[in-house]
Amino acid sequence: MKPVPITPKPGQESVWDYPRPPRLEDVSKQIRVIFNGIILAETRRAKRVLETSHPPVYYLPGEDIKLEYLVETTQKSWCEWKGRCLYYDVIVGDKKAKAAAWRYPQPVAEFAGIENSYAFYPAAMDACYVDDELVKPQPGNFYGGWVTSDIVGPFKGEPGTMGW
Repeated sequence: MKPVPITPKPGQESVWDYPRPPRLEDVSKQIRVIFNGIILAETRRAKRVLETSHPPVYYLPGEDIKLEYLVETTQKSWCEWKGRCLYYDVIVGDKKAKAAAWRYPQPVAEFAGIENSYAFYPAAMDACYVDDELVKPQPGNFYGGWVTSDIVGPFKGEPGTMGW
């Protein structure tokens, strides 16, 4: 299946205009993550990673996250662009989301800006917001992109997209 990009309307971005290899950029919008009734993270100092066919992944500085609710797991992975990745369970009260957050403790030089930052799978959280817009999770259960109304696809992760 060859993707047919959706033409963005004014004020929108197409994930098909994002670069490969991916790019890191600063975000001044308010980013919030909510889990089990608490605001787990809130910042205006996030960064987002933009990669062809993917909605943005937001990385939030550790200083703006309630890190006491993140527990490092034994799960690890390797990203060809960013390096070694560690995963974290999110536990608030009696509610647990397994491997729902991740970070790159020593990213490659091009992504040094996310060294002390964490990303969250929006599907595993109660809610994630960009400004006041509720985020939709990237389709599929592998990727952690945040879909908002100003982003158009189609997105990697939808059925039939694994060959893209």
